[in-house]
Amino acid sequence: MYLYNLTLQRATAITHAVHGNFSGTKTQEILLSRGKILELVRPDPNTGKVHTLMTTEIFGIVRSLMAFRLTGGTKDYIVVGSDAGRIVILEYIPSKNILEKVHQETFGKSGCRRIVPGQYLAIDPKGRAVMIGAIEKQKLVYILNRDAEARLTISSPLEAHKSNTLVYHMVGVDVGFENPMFACLEIDYEEADADPSGEAAQKTQQTLTFYELDLGLNHVVRKYSEPLEEHANFLVTVPGGNDGPSGVLICSENYLTYKNLGDQHDIRCPIPRRRNDLDDPERGMIFVCSATHKTKSMFFFLAQTEQGDIFKVTIETDEDVVTEIKLKYFDTVPVASAMCVLKTGFLYVASEFGNHFLYQIAHLGDEDDEPEFSSAMPLEEGDTFFFAPRPLRNLVLVDEMDSLSPILACQVADLAGEDTPQVYLSCGRGSRSSLRVLRHGLEVAEMAVSELPGNPNAVWTVRRNKDEEFDAYIIVSFVNATLVLSIGETVEEVTDSGFLGTTPTLSCHALGSDALVQVYPDGIRHIRADKRVNEWKAPGKKTIAKCAVNHRQVVIALTGGELVYFEMDPTGQLNEYTERKKLSSEVSCMALGSVNPGEQRACFLAVGLSDNTVRIISLDPSDCLSPRSMQALPAGAESLCIVEQPLETGSKPALHLNIGLTNGVLLRTTLDPTTGDLADTRTRYLGSRPVKLFRIRMQGNEAVLAMSSRTWLSYYHQNRFHLTPLSYECLEYASGFSSEQCAEGIVAISTNTLRILALEKLGAVFNQISIPLEYTPRRFVIHPETSHIIVAETEHNAYTEETKKQRRLQMAQEMREAAGTSTEEQQLANEMADAFILDVLPENIFSSPKAGAGMWASQLRVVDVGAGTTLQKLPLEQNEAIMALCIARWAPRGEIPTTYLVAGGSIDLLLSPRTCAQGFLNVYKMNNGVLELVHRTVVEGPVGALAWLGGRLLAGIGNVLRLYDLGRRRLLRKCENRHIPNLIVDIQPIGQRVYVGDVQESVYCLRYKKRENQLIIFADDTHPRWITNTCILDYDTVASADKFGNVAIMRLPSSVTDDVDEDPTGNKALWDRGLLNGASQKTEIVAVFHVGETVTWLQRATLIPGGSEALLYATLSGALGVLLPFTSREDHDFFQHLEMHMRSENSPLCGRDHLSFRSYYYPVKNVIDGDLCEQFNSLDMSRQKSIAADLERIPADVSKKLEDIRTRYAF
Repeated sequence: MYLYNLTLQRATAITHAVHGNFSGTKTQEILLSRGKILELVRPDPNTGKVHTLMTTEIFGIVRSLMAFRLTGGTKDYIVVGSDAGRIVILEYIPSKNILEKVHQETFGKSGCRRIVPGQYLAIDPKGRAVMIGAIEKQKLVYILNRDAEARLTISSPLEAHKSNTLVYHMVGVDVGFENPMFACLEIDYEEADADPSGEAAQKTQQTLTFYELDLGLNHVVRKYSEPLEEHANFLVTVPGGNDGPSGVLICSENYLTYKNLGDQHDIRCPIPRRRNDLDDPERGMIFVCSATHKTKSMFFFLAQTEQGDIFKVTIETDEDVVTEIKLKYFDTVPVASAMCVLKTGFLYVASEFGNHFLYQIAHLGDEDDEPEFSSAMPLEEGDTFFFAPRPLRNLVLVDEMDSLSPILACQVADLAGEDTPQVYLSCGRGSRSSLRVLRHGLEVAEMAVSELPGNPNAVWTVRRNKDEEFDAYIIVSFVNATLVLSIGETVEEVTDSGFLGTTPTLSCHALGSDALVQVYPDGIRHIRADKRVNEWKAPGKKTIAKCAVNHRQVVIALTGGELVYFEMDPTGQLNEYTERKKLSSEVSCMALGSVNPGEQRACFLAVGLSDNTVRIISLDPSDCLSPRSMQALPAGAESLCIVEQPLETGSKPALHLNIGLTNGVLLRTTLDPTTGDLADTRTRYLGSRPVKLFRIRMQGNEAVLAMSSRTWLSYYHQNRFHLTPLSYECLEYASGFSSEQCAEGIVAISTNTLRILALEKLGAVFNQISIPLEYTPRRFVIHPETSHIIVAETEHNAYTEETKKQRRLQMAQEMREAAGTSTEEQQLANEMADAFILDVLPENIFSSPKAGAGMWASQLRVVDVGAGTTLQKLPLEQNEAIMALCIARWAPRGEIPTTYLVAGGSIDLLLSPRTCAQGFLNVYKMNNGVLELVHRTVVEGPVGALAWLGGRLLAGIGNVLRLYDLGRRRLLRKCENRHIPNLIVDIQPIGQRVYVGDVQESVYCLRYKKRENQLIIFADDTHPRWITNTCILDYDTVASADKFGNVAIMRLPSSVTDDVDEDPTGNKALWDRGLLNGASQKTEIVAVFHVGETVTWLQRATLIPGGSEALLYATLSGALGVLLPFTSREDHDFFQHLEMHMRSENSPLCGRDHLSFRSYYYPVKNVIDGDLCEQFNSLDMSRQKSIAADLERIPADVSKKLEDIRTRYAF
């Protein structure tokens, strides 16, 4: 078995975000790291929308990311610390839209190791040096400079190692133009390591250490070190030089401290806490994330706590000596992994989990009545300040970027009955989690819908003058009339446009600089700017059947297959070409390309004839109307469209002829601009109806809208060609639309309505519907009869709604009791207590209270996905946690089988060490969309997995696999196997075999012997794998995913027999220990691949109608990918050679070796990386040609192969 890996949806979680002027212009961009992907985005300062500029896969793990600028420069560079054992400096080249490697310096082994630098980066704020550090011992400093050509140079590394030292964080200290200085949070564990009693470990203190790079002596010295009172988690650089007092802010548990070298004494300020919080009051509070904003006159910091509250931190100085730190509550946003404050007044929040946000900073929070807390305010030791969280006041949400991270469960199913299956995902964490429905397609924004007096058959838009920015008229054609609408503030009917309204229109277009042309069955109407009209009437009894128009040419086909050609002369008059062309059969469709600026005409006319051919006819004056080339078609041509789009294999534009066939297939061929030859035909099935094609504009380039039973858009975006369906109802005819409100829209007709649509998220693979949930969704199942989704939501460190209510009442009672004896005080206390009970903040914004370890909240939710509504919520008691779900069909005593839901879980579960009071198996029955509890069975351990095995229930209870049958009052034990070593996390039955996934010992193969009523292990794996999910591929083959990001496919060799005997006496076990103390038979590894992100779900699924099955995987970072099986040896050989050439020609951007990345834990086997192969299209032309020549192909063949394998299985 040979497989091909393809990513369908890139990871959406953000691990790092840095902002800067990477393109060298005034606009600011943000560089995001998504694990193994770097993405550059730009927030539009006018609309507030975030646009992606480019995305690149680096085949390595980004561990740290920083931006820096050389002194006096205008452009920011990017320095990346990754698992490559190399420091890499990148520069964004806007003209090519790529990140280019400027420097790459090797310093250590690859992989995320403790003592290999890469985990931490610190930049001197003046851009003179960079420090790169490991978690333990090693730190290296590189000096950055310019050479004579103003190119960036990098020095040899200078060492600042210190053994037995762990590093928590490091930053560059702003010292102006003094010697560069770096501050590190360190801990020395030498004494603790040598002391077996553990006392020294208790006394070990964290230190703040300053390292100075002496530019004169060219070496690094450890300048100063001092122990810290509290344990700190990160540092923030304070602006220095002429901008501020320099030094660092230390964020530690419950305190924010300012430290600097010299005479400066420490300034400490407690971190404020929420008033009347349901959290445990003993729990410490830390800052998790910060952003600095600096202008010429002032600076401030935004620091976020782990509850999501942002504080504005300012520093008061007196002649460069800091006197106090001031904190002021700013706003509350979801907890972020990174925040960026842009100069345009935006705050970008890269959320830890769930969607990411862009906010506009509307106020700086200086004038409001929010209390300001200061280090100068007197407080007892251990006391803190309190504040009341509130809805947004200083920030305004302007854009939200969808994120699927983390995906916990996934299923592909067609519950909506749309032919194309949907992907159902349970995503997110805690109160920000959701159930999402993903459909392949672009999201369509409906700008306007208006009803028309009848059913139109066509629509166009035209401009009065070619210099006008926006369209002037919408022309709608009916069976016997034409309606002209003017576009302004509103859309209104006009009668003085010069168009003939009493006839249907075949086509209309702007002609020349300020004229219009209308083609109707009886003739052509040329309308000049001064409303003079020239008419050309069709001869005799003939009528015009088809036409093609651009802004200088008109070609019409009369009935009987006769072509008449008109061209505009310099005076603006339409002149008929002297000869007419008689064709062999009737014309079914025609197309002209648009005229490029500076040219007189489009050189070619494409004509589709009823004899299933397409002819290319020259319009050049030297051989006008003479045939150039012909292509036979598998079916009749319904419509044609010539567009100029870049080739996939290069950036220069080329003419493409799109042919829509009557059988629902779209052909896309390249049209040679000189000879008119057709080559490189690509085929795609779009739907069941004949395909109609319309030319529109997207992002300033030509694109094609193709309409069949679904509407598709063929466009070029970010160096890649896309053909994506629109997630919208069926359309019949369309045209491009441009107005002030919507610069690049589409006007379309559907039955008797006129619709104006806009497409905003170009480049997206899926559009999604999100249904909010309350707790983390661990598992979900689809009820087979109602198609409802039943979700098991379980949250650790949380209270149930009932417990929260009781705690609120208890706290309110304490408030009343704490009041004095006077009636006024009691009345005030009563009012405060009542307000506290009623004032409940939405937890999806303000985060839910943390209850502590071992506290669980859980519920079952029944969701009607079609309506997007929750039908029922079934909460469980505090500390009950559902971990497994299963649909079961039991037939009691020969009756009709009934569908039940079984939910398994644990009570009082502690994760480390893993203990639980008891487990439970709840059996529910579905009645009219409502779950009713039938009975509960208490078991001795936590239930981790459930499955249905031919009439009975298999349950993984701790490390015991047990078979149950349904009884009247409880589940009845039938048999069990106690030989699984640790904890069962997944069970997959097929026939009489059961594949069981253990949390750290891979997959066990068991056989259920019905007659003896035994479950017997007959084979297992040779490698330990930390299984997250498994999926059966066939009777002998199982795919497994582990928590380190590997997917392995295991197969039982043909020699394996599952007819083995259990050994009740234990005699056989004394002499037959099997291999590696396991089963006596072993599985073979067929394929192994390192995805690079923790894979949480595997499913065998068909993703497109009529497509073949593929193995879909979902990851913790929000990525979706597929492993596709090769159907022929020839395909596999081709892609194997392509991958080999790509590895040598196009080494990954951050210096990681591709082969070793894909072999992180186990050597990659029988899997070809399609993500690397698809980078072929983004190489420059010379490298494409050399790779294609080595494969004995041309570049177009290679990209066709890449497109074919993708569209055969997925999108």
